[in-house]
Amino acid sequence: MFAKDHKDLIVWQKSMDLLVEVYHLVKKLPKEETYALSDQMRRAVVSIPSNIAEGRGRSSEKDFLRFLFIARGSRAEIETQLLVCLRLNYLSESELETALNLSSEISSMLNSMINKLSLKLKA
Repeated sequence: MFAKDHKDLIVWQKSMDLLVEVYHLVKKLPKEETYALSDQMRRAVVSIPSNIAEGRGRSSEKDFLRFLFIARGSRAEIETQLLVCLRLNYLSESELETALNLSSEISSMLNSMINKLSLKLKA
């Protein structure tokens, strides 16, 4: 059903792309956000591919599903933080476009994986 290695999963690859994009964006934030919003954004975005990888490395599909839920939560968290940056006028819509598009793609992929795996586990 899913790739054998987490690095083969497109959702993991896209989440790594999002991680790089967010790290570039964080560098543009005001210095007063260095230990607040910036740190929180880095933690949230790192959590997405990390949880996909950890879940895929576990011995059961039930564990994988649990970690996909965690990754989905972190994805929602980073999206919220990106929108906070927009509302506070730290970053513009054009600066956030790539990150928000990646976030949306990742959301769809995670939801699809969660739905398929949930159905498989119920069968």
